[in-house]
Amino acid sequence: MSYQREFDRRLRAAVVGIGSHSYRNILPVLHFLPVELAAVCNHSDRRLAERTAAEYGCRAYQDAALMYERENLDAVLFSVSASQHPRLMAQALEAGLHCWAEKPAAMTSEELLALREKAGDRVVMVGYKKAFMPAVRKAAEIVRSPRYGGLESMLAVYPLKMPADGLRVLRERQMTDWLNNGCHPLSVLLAVGGPVDRVVSVCGENGAGSCLLFFKNGVVGNLHLASGPQPLEDYRFYAPKWHLRIENTSRVVLERGVPSVYGRTTSFVPEGDDTGAVVWEAQNCKATLENMSWFLQGMYDELAAFCRCILEGTQPGVGSLAFALELTKVYEALLVSRGNLIDIR
Repeated sequence: MSYQREFDRRLRAAVVGIGSHSYRNILPVLHFLPVELAAVCNHSDRRLAERTAAEYGCRAYQDAALMYERENLDAVLFSVSASQHPRLMAQALEAGLHCWAEKPAAMTSEELLALREKAGDRVVMVGYKKAFMPAVRKAAEIVRSPRYGGLESMLAVYPLKMPADGLRVLRERQMTDWLNNGCHPLSVLLAVGGPVDRVVSVCGENGAGSCLLFFKNGVVGNLHLASGPQPLEDYRFYAPKWHLRIENTSRVVLERGVPSVYGRTTSFVPEGDDTGAVVWEAQNCKATLENMSWFLQGMYDELAAFCRCILEGTQPGVGSLAFALELTKVYEALLVSRGNLIDIR
């Protein structure tokens, strides 16, 4: 990783939407990316835009179109709302700009489909940070490795409840926690498991329950909707000869098993180091980057991938509009399933 001031080639970028989330999580990450922050735009509060621009040494706007005309930008980062993202991203794409948008990028899969058709060869990504967490990337590495592989099932536990009337949520375009945060565990399951074939959700009247995802490769994923105090988020991946768990985003444990013969084996620590558990854990004894939320939670990695795609002339996989479209179709199907198996088309 390099710091912003160390890159020889940098993208001219702007940020649209500089509220609390953007100020805490997006603007600070730019210090570690190959970007030059040229401008910030905030439609509702000119003073907030001016004060933020002064802090970052760039220009302030309330009108995004005017900003596009004046600033000779390469890319725009959006952090507004799911209801506003599609219109604003379409405007930026028409101006020829690459786009990154915080999740959710849209209220419906139809809006994402329209954006994909408008994107052309420009890089467009959606901020599914959990799919880019170092811990999740390690899980994907294990799953795809020739030494391990063989993934059969996955479990995600996340503090969510299923809305009681999914059809009404979609019809009235309601912003629910299932839309706003349900994409987090779903993005992990899709990033590791691949394309989804069918889904079903089974929940009680209080919204607690489980969502089953049947992947095209035969893997089965279970998203358990839970409630309780933190830490609660948990991910597990199972194969015949190993299983892996992610604890609180900062600890990864790969269990490789211990050779044992019932009634005969006397030691749980056999010779060698190719059995037992391997543990990776964030370090906390120094002011290192690896234990900062921007890195643990995947914010840096997703934005670094966005910049890398633009600079290298490539298109993203995880986090792309195609990925976002499939994830949103899964979200919509689970929202209305109510015990019925639904094909993802």
